[in-house]
Amino acid sequence: MNKDDINSDVILFRVKKERKENWKKMCDEKKISLTSLIIDSVEKRIMDDERRQILQFIEKQDNIFSKIETNINQVAKMVNGQKYISESQLELFSNQLKEIATLKAQQNNIFENIYALLAK
Repeated sequence: MNKDDINSDVILFRVKKERKENWKKMCDEKKISLTSLIIDSVEKRIMDDERRQILQFIEKQDNIFSKIETNINQVAKMVNGQKYISESQLELFSNQLKEIATLKAQQNNIFENIYALLAK
């Protein structure tokens, strides 16, 4: 028995069997407990499965930017090896770097908002 179990109360309420079965099916699909579904719904909190999906999304986004950083390093190595980059290539590359920096800043703002929601 854990600490949460000791400090818990039981609430009984009536619900039609069909509704309960639908809720249980939903919980199975989302891999969450019925208790979690009810509490999170009542308290208007993010469900555990949604929280997992958000964290997976954040990890995926981070991996995408890691790949972009790797590509940037590859371009830098190529330029260093050749000791030359044309003016048009440099301008294109600089514009793409600016766009990446803008997107990264936007992503960080979105992540801050997501983390604030997850903390609720």
